[in-house]
Amino acid sequence: MASSDDTSKGANASLNVLGGDLADCSHDPMTGFYRNGCCDTGEDDPGVHTVCAELTEEFLEFSRSRGNDLVTPRPAFGFPGLEPGDRWCLCAARWLEAEQAGCAPRVRLEATHEKTLAVVSLDRLKAHAIERFH
Repeated sequence: MASSDDTSKGANASLNVLGGDLADCSHDPMTGFYRNGCCDTGEDDPGVHTVCAELTEEFLEFSRSRGNDLVTPRPAFGFPGLEPGDRWCLCAARWLEAEQAGCAPRVRLEATHEKTLAVVSLDRLKAHAIERFH
């Protein structure tokens, strides 16, 4: 039985930007600050890795130009290297920076953590949503 101070992370413990349960972002490659497949966050995640994004070549190059090479594999850290089409939990501030530069990747809102809204407005996220709104 879990104790009241149980701090384990799980999809059911967090909400997405739409107010529903946080969905998984990707298990192949395995993403998330906690490497649990979802864009969950906590006090030990200073980068706020909460935006579930579908990566593009343009964004990957933008990120590399900002000093964060997401393409090159780093086996020592269990990092496979990413390619266009992969889904990955991005730092909210980096996604916003890319959006302002005109190269933001699309976002899966159901898998984007509600804490993203402290950095990026829901309207901006919806403008890049994978999901369609009527």
